[in-house]
Amino acid sequence: MVIVKTTVRRDVLTLPVAPTGPENPLPPLRPPGDPHIPDERAKDGLPRDMARQVGYEPLRSLLPVRPLDGYGRKRTETPLDTLVIENDRLRATVLPGYGGRVHSLLHKPTGRELLYRNPVLQPVGFALNGAWFSGGIEWNIGATGHTTLSCAPVHAARVTAPDGGEMLRLWEWERLRDLPFQVDLWLPEDSDFLHVGVRIRNPHEKPAPVYWWSNIAVPEERRVLAPADEAWRFAHPGGLRRVPVPVSDGADRTYPPRSEYSADYFYDVPDGARRWIAALDGDGHGIVQTSTDLPRGRKLFVWGTGSGGRRWQEWLTEPGTGGYAEIQSGLARTQLEHVRLEAGAEFSWLESYGPLSARADLVHGDWAEACAETGARLADALPEEAVDAAYAAWLARADTEPGEVLAVGSGWGALEVLRAECKLPGTPFDESTLGAEQAPWLELLRSGALPEPREVAPPGPTLVNRNWRDMLETAPARPLTEYHLGVAQWHEGDRAQAVRSWERGLELASSRWPLLRCLAVADAVEGHLERAADRYAEAFDDLCQERRDDGAAWTEATAALGREAISALLAADRPQAARAVWDRLHETTRAEGRFRLVEAQILYAEGDMAAVRAVFDEGFEAADLREGAETLGDLWTAATGSEKIPARYDFRVRP
Repeated sequence: MVIVKTTVRRDVLTLPVAPTGPENPLPPLRPPGDPHIPDERAKDGLPRDMARQVGYEPLRSLLPVRPLDGYGRKRTETPLDTLVIENDRLRATVLPGYGGRVHSLLHKPTGRELLYRNPVLQPVGFALNGAWFSGGIEWNIGATGHTTLSCAPVHAARVTAPDGGEMLRLWEWERLRDLPFQVDLWLPEDSDFLHVGVRIRNPHEKPAPVYWWSNIAVPEERRVLAPADEAWRFAHPGGLRRVPVPVSDGADRTYPPRSEYSADYFYDVPDGARRWIAALDGDGHGIVQTSTDLPRGRKLFVWGTGSGGRRWQEWLTEPGTGGYAEIQSGLARTQLEHVRLEAGAEFSWLESYGPLSARADLVHGDWAEACAETGARLADALPEEAVDAAYAAWLARADTEPGEVLAVGSGWGALEVLRAECKLPGTPFDESTLGAEQAPWLELLRSGALPEPREVAPPGPTLVNRNWRDMLETAPARPLTEYHLGVAQWHEGDRAQAVRSWERGLELASSRWPLLRCLAVADAVEGHLERAADRYAEAFDDLCQERRDDGAAWTEATAALGREAISALLAADRPQAARAVWDRLHETTRAEGRFRLVEAQILYAEGDMAAVRAVFDEGFEAADLREGAETLGDLWTAATGSEKIPARYDFRVRP
């Protein structure tokens, strides 16, 4: 038999893709709305360490990341750059432009795809900052929820593997927590298992909260197994309770189709037990994931068979292509927790992914026997000692400098490395990656002054960590500096100072709308709805007068500010003013599905229920619906008086 040497190569994959669109230029000043935040009662009775980590450093805002919510639902055949690592047993296809996600993991001897491989790439509003898509294996770092890097490029390069072959390294700077991380994909020759070495480093002088979950999408017609007899069940809207495994509330929940509503099951794997999770089909075939001991969490996520869960499954792909569930592996027992990483320290571990076959009669029988059979077959295929040995071999190579660069991520890591003068062996953030967005901040770092823009344009992103805030506070007090300083102060919770900075900037600013919008948000947060509405109206008027063209940047700014202004005006019971903003939006913007929903909301406020019903009857798709959103159903019920929501608008994931 000829053994194929492991290779890493570039390739192209063509899929129906809906473009993610430009970033929303409005800084996200409000706390992120995430359905995975537990209510306070849910914390009662938790183990002490879990309760502590649930309350440890929750995310206050998305800053410095900006929302990515300008995508639609129109997909076109699009070539995507991929990176492929394969030997004679496995082929892993990676999307470096989309967070380094593993799109496909093919077992070549059997021809089996081990993952749920989404046939389309359709962004939906599930990431912390918006755009996310389903399928494959995703690397979630940052805070509770899907990473802000879901639809962002990462750095990638070829590296020498521990066995002398080739390894694929992915790395980036995670901006919510200001932490660099790397993911090394290593496929030893003649191995059925893809090893994934993960390292998160804290180069700062203070501890940092860390979140990590590897999410593996699998076809939902599987039984999900893990070595646990209990799980922590989390379901909308915020309940967390301990339940037995496999049967709870009268059904075996280890089969995804036996759950009616969306839920997370965090398996409580006992200390000392081997860490693994598997999803096996009716014949006992499927995928298994295992790791070294540091990632203690294992989880099953199901959409459920209710009308809302099925609608979400259709929404994420093409109707008729089959649903999926997720099996996951994380640092903590649940995704509601953040783990403390000390200053100057790092977390590192190894995960392994591969095919598993077990006796079907045992896998689909008694739970204890099913877990024993699965664990035994895993021990045959990949002994625990082999995983530990692979981890040790990989860790010795984790600092190896990359060779050929295969993909380029953002320039934010290079900027932070320059600022902090930190050394990060193995993950170079080269100055050549600095771009236009980093340019003004590089000038601030080098000269102590933030340059005013040379041409009229929406403001760029704001940096908000304490180091950048300190530089902004000592920089010359120009309008744009006051704008960015106010955003940084707001992020840190110093709202009064933020308002003062924005008001100072407003006195001299030629471009007033960014500052007015920030002040409007501050008014709304404090409950001053009328003043917020006034400022939003003034900001939108100023933007329309300043707008230079119909290019992507100005169109997105107009859409984003217009949408917020309409919401504020409706909250102040001023539908006529909201209609005036609507009329000044671009025609193409008003035709978007997300703005057809806005139109229906205006019509409802105007009291024209027949017109609201007509918008629904004509049909629209609000592309950026968030997970757990019930906006469409609530508006339908309020406008029509009907409790029966049309299936295409029913996204409810709870009873």
